[in-house]
Amino acid sequence: MAEMATQGYVVTVVQACRWAGVSRRSYYYRPTKAKPRVNEHLAARVKRVINDLPYAGYRTVAWLLGENKNTIQRLFQIKGWQVRKRRSGARPRVQALPSVASRPNERWATDIARVWCGPVHRWCALTIVMDCHTREALGWRLSPSGNAKAAEAALEEALITRYGTLGRAQDPITLRSDNGLVFTSRHYTRTVYQYGLKQEFIRPHTPQQNGMVERLIRTVKEQCLWLHNFQTLDEARQTLRAWFKYYNEQRPHQALGMKTPSTIYQQLAA
Repeated sequence: MAEMATQGYVVTVVQACRWAGVSRRSYYYRPTKAKPRVNEHLAARVKRVINDLPYAGYRTVAWLLGENKNTIQRLFQIKGWQVRKRRSGARPRVQALPSVASRPNERWATDIARVWCGPVHRWCALTIVMDCHTREALGWRLSPSGNAKAAEAALEEALITRYGTLGRAQDPITLRSDNGLVFTSRHYTRTVYQYGLKQEFIRPHTPQQNGMVERLIRTVKEQCLWLHNFQTLDEARQTLRAWFKYYNEQRPHQALGMKTPSTIYQQLAA
């Protein structure tokens, strides 16, 4: 038939199907993609979790429900429940070595991020202090000024969280930060010294050297801040307070073997 076509002969569909021994219905058939089958009972369970925890990804939901993560991921895709999509293109990998710690309270890290808090306060500063071994968010402060006093308040909250009281650290803690004006100010460095911590600074323009707290800040943005349009500073504070509690006590952490930061600390402190 191909040779006849090249020689100028016109071959109708009826003739071609007759010569090929197939029906015209088979010729015109176009397979349609079957609609994915969904376990609606499982979908309802998943929906209840993400209604309560809208920032939870499929791995967290799978862990909370005791289900296979691939099954939950497929369900997220079918239902359109993905929290976010990873931006395309190459992304520099965070170097883990500079921020590592072999035990709790060996190295803490601190950093500051900006948070939109509505038309009155506009952009405010969120200061976070975390333990680089357990990944706990030990202290935080959301302040309109973002000055040294706010950073000190976050550090003091971290000390109270860890030791139950405000005073000199009971461990030789190294506090890692960038070289920003807040962390290098005389007032802040004096406060750090008075509480018995040792400061260390990353090299200028190398945020990857403070990779763990940088990663925590990105998680806060993706799973909390970017899901809200805060109208007031108080609203932002209340939301962050609930999220940090969830992060420490409920959210399984991949780097911790899908355990929570609080669980890891309790196991190591026992």
